[in-house]
Amino acid sequence: MKQTIKNKIFLLDGLVKKVESLKKAGKVVVQSHGTFDLIHPGIIKHLNEAKKQGDVLIVTVIKDKDVKKGYGRPIFSENLRMENIASLEMVDFICLVSDKTSFECVKRIKPNIFAEKKANIEKDLDNHEKIYKKQKELYFGKSKIYKTDGFPLESSQIINNFLTIYPDEVREFLKEFSQKYDSNFIAEKLNSIKKLKVMLIGDGIIDEYFYCESMGKSPKAQLIVHKYINREVFAGGAFAIANHIAGLSENVNLVSLLGKYDTKEDFISNNLKPNVSTKFFYRDDGPTITKKRYINIYREQKIFEINHINDNNISDEIENEIIDYLKSVINEYDLVLVSDFGHGFITQKIINLLAGQAKKLAVNAQTNGANAGYNLITKYSRTQFICLDASEARLAAQNKYSDIEDVVKILCKKINAEHFLITLGCDGSICVNKKGEVNRTPAFASKVVDIIGAGDAFFSYTAPCFALGMSMDLVSFIGNTVGALAVQIVGNKKSVEKHELLEFIYTLLK
Repeated sequence: MKQTIKNKIFLLDGLVKKVESLKKAGKVVVQSHGTFDLIHPGIIKHLNEAKKQGDVLIVTVIKDKDVKKGYGRPIFSENLRMENIASLEMVDFICLVSDKTSFECVKRIKPNIFAEKKANIEKDLDNHEKIYKKQKELYFGKSKIYKTDGFPLESSQIINNFLTIYPDEVREFLKEFSQKYDSNFIAEKLNSIKKLKVMLIGDGIIDEYFYCESMGKSPKAQLIVHKYINREVFAGGAFAIANHIAGLSENVNLVSLLGKYDTKEDFISNNLKPNVSTKFFYRDDGPTITKKRYINIYREQKIFEINHINDNNISDEIENEIIDYLKSVINEYDLVLVSDFGHGFITQKIINLLAGQAKKLAVNAQTNGANAGYNLITKYSRTQFICLDASEARLAAQNKYSDIEDVVKILCKKINAEHFLITLGCDGSICVNKKGEVNRTPAFASKVVDIIGAGDAFFSYTAPCFALGMSMDLVSFIGNTVGALAVQIVGNKKSVEKHELLEFIYTLLK
């Protein structure tokens, strides 16, 4: 009897139990996993061949929120993509899954065989192997991998070439850029960061998100009453930057400041990647910085924020301890990053030491609600790489209206910086070097969930790229792809991982 579409669709827990019973009954279960945005001859060929490898074919479809393939993707919603796949006769069961960690559903489902499409070109196959090597090692121990035959065009190529989902200027940029660089070349460049020894010094921040729903206006006061729903806590600021960098470099040393009492050090240590070593200093006149943000859970809008912070400069005693430590270790590192949120940790004496002794220095000096424009990049000099947003650059130059290119050129000369990379939001980024050369790169973001932390992710990837001498256009491109992924993440809930970035770049340049 032919199955209906409704009978084919399972929740993940139900599918796991179904697969267990099928395997106990002696059936060979084959799984295919992907976005399945367009059903074209290549998909049909792949699924038909996959079905021939066993008795039962299950397909897991990635949720909309976890699809990271660029502007306008997926074209079809998750429900439509599921219905399309479920309509195919060779598919027995289907499930919508999260793909925050690639192939995690394979770990849960444990099929006998995992069927994946063979890449069209051997170089592409190598690239995908690099992207997913660790995930396959973790999740495919009990499943055999079978590669189905390739097809001349993939969904991404069809969409990029035949469907106008990108603005004309972005399409033209990607066309020209793909003729100069391919995804394998970029992967090799990013992989070369692995051995770079990086020290990060900066303000660590605990981000707390309180999700609420509006209950209405108070009859006794001019305020809106909210009902608490739930809470999430993330390691933000320099903690988040360290995690981003740790996905690229094997050797990351984080230097940061905590409050002496209620340090939250256990939480911080548990939320840093294993290859991040730490050197913490402690102030007894303030807490570990905690920023509490209250958010309307339905509109995903921030209502207000409360900072638990002492933003006065650290004491002379702590400052001297930090300087002595930096003097003793700074020569060990190829690159020093400064994440300066203007919260009293990075003093002028520390800045002068870093500028004078770091082999290569990269700086991000943020303007935020807690420093009200007092934390300007003009504190720094003799810096190889500076990353700011447009408003921070304009504040530093005291120039509100001039073309941003002219503003950056003025700043570049003023503080003797080799490279200035400025993020422009939906307008992408602009990079200017001390020779006056300019590179502009468009934005690649398809959806924006939260901009908190996106600049930190951008800085975390672009600074090491510059340190290894990559060209301005390549660094800017990498930064903008990272930014597009970062704005899809709530705050600093997770890092932008290298394999995600490589997959996104692969898709953009097809």
